[in-house]
Amino acid sequence: MTSPTDVRIERDGAIAEVVFDRPNKLNALTLSMFHQIRDAFVELDRDESVRVIVVRAEGRMFTAGLDLVAAMGLLSSDGGSPAAKSRALYEVIKDLQDCINAIARCRQPIIAAVHDQCLGGGIDIITACDIRLCTADARFSVLETKVAIVADLGTLQRLTPVVGKGMAREMAFTGRKIAADRALRCGLVNDVFGDRDALLAGARALAAEIASNSPLAVQGTKRVMDYSDEHSVEEGLEFVAQWNTSFLHSNDLAEAISAFMEKRAGNFTGT
Repeated sequence: MTSPTDVRIERDGAIAEVVFDRPNKLNALTLSMFHQIRDAFVELDRDESVRVIVVRAEGRMFTAGLDLVAAMGLLSSDGGSPAAKSRALYEVIKDLQDCINAIARCRQPIIAAVHDQCLGGGIDIITACDIRLCTADARFSVLETKVAIVADLGTLQRLTPVVGKGMAREMAFTGRKIAADRALRCGLVNDVFGDRDALLAGARALAAEIASNSPLAVQGTKRVMDYSDEHSVEEGLEFVAQWNTSFLHSNDLAEAISAFMEKRAGNFTGT
């Protein structure tokens, strides 16, 4: 990735961290930052050495959401007919949607580690992740409603399966901030930690536990679960049957059997 950047990648063995690093602007999301997020996840998706990804942020909060100053620049562009302006805006929205979709498309499991506030576009980001953790002071908001925008980058599509229809609509209709304890109760987050240091330790420990398993099995499980979310049970069963027909005879399976017989941890290579 090119530098300077508001999004960076840090690596520690099989675990990579995507870090939002625009703390002086509360990690507010600019057009460039969305593109950097996409670049980061495309890069990591292609990296065979990466088994788990953690998304975290520097500074006071996870993200304040869309950078409204930058967004207003898109709306106030001069020149062209209303139809041309609408077409240009449509293309921008589709491009930003693809930036968030790059997170969801990533084959590795992704853990979002949220501290303080996660607003607006931050909900788009974390609902595209597989697992969400947060600090006790975290607050979550579909903030777009408060600023007269319909959330359009994935929140309205991904939030309901996570928290349920009623909770998703309450969040989306009101734009109110949801506290960490309620986020835990409704399933928006998997766990709550006392402070940011504990959060990062917990996220990294969970990532290490996942990374210790066969990457073929973990990534295959994610692929099957993603497919099953969008299809019937019968279609999901057929998909997993075909998946295992292709991948079950692996070196990792042989290693798993040997490790079980020898009462030791497996050393998986993803082959």
